Amino acid sequence: MAINFDAIRKKLDNLSGNNRKSNSSWKPKEGEDYTVRLLSFPNNDGQPFKELWFYYNIGNNPGLLSPYQYNKPDPIQDLINKLRDEGTKESYELAKKLYPKMRCYAPVIVRGEEDKGVQLWAFGKQVYQSLLGIMVDEDYGDITDPESGRDVKVRCFKPNGKKYTETEVMPRGKASQLNTNQATAKTWLGNIPDVSKLYELKTPDELSKIVNDWINGGMPDADGTTRGGTTQVTAATTADDDETPVSKSAATKNSTNKSYKSIDDAFSDLMED
Repeated sequence: MAINFDAIRKKLDNLSGNNRKSNSSWKPKEGEDYTVRLLSFPNNDGQPFKELWFYYNIGNNPGLLSPYQYNKPDPIQDLINKLRDEGTKESYELAKKLYPKMRCYAPVIVRGEEDKGVQLWAFGKQVYQSLLGIMVDEDYGDITDPESGRDVKVRCFKPNGKKYTETEVMPRGKASQLNTNQATAKTWLGNIPDVSKLYELKTPDELSKIVNDWINGGMPDADGTTRGGTTQVTAATTADDDETPVSKSAATKNSTNKSYKSIDDAFSDLMED
């Protein structure tokens, strides 16, 4: 029987800890300044970074990966669609809680931490827009290019009077190589972590249970509040499925602080958040 060297390498990585999810994640610390080199994900439809969509604020879950983005059955998205069809202020408030949010990911080499290899940096919409804005600026271009790209300064800070930190990015003045050692650069480019392995994609049944527990009061929010009602979310619905009622008592009682001419305007605003 022939030896399976791929299996041996995988086993070696497991024993050495190279496959641990935490090893590949990087996050800037408040009050610290960093210099990083961003890389592009290969085979990503010409886009340098990856977008993932998560359901937040559902119970005490830190984030639930949305199956809808992979064209898979998604009971939470089905519920959002039903709430939109109902078209009341109460349904808007509940949909606002459920609507997925985008998180972006970029492979980075953190200068001074090159021994850790390629790490994954997760950031929000503001940083994402800043990085893409830099790349379309003709003065900078493709900052991820391993030969003619640029390092980027990253600063994480909390503005006066603000509750949350902000992250600022700025490209360095001169273009540079990813690494003057071509072998090292090649190794880095060939070992970009797979974002899909960072998070578990839950089954439709698992998502249905989580959102039902939350809506019906079985699971508190992070702030300690709970939902109340009798809404049931099925694991899989179709366009002809009208057996999943959304009762007004299941929705939150607080009205939105914004005013809209119609509920469609409200949902449009929601989708742009």
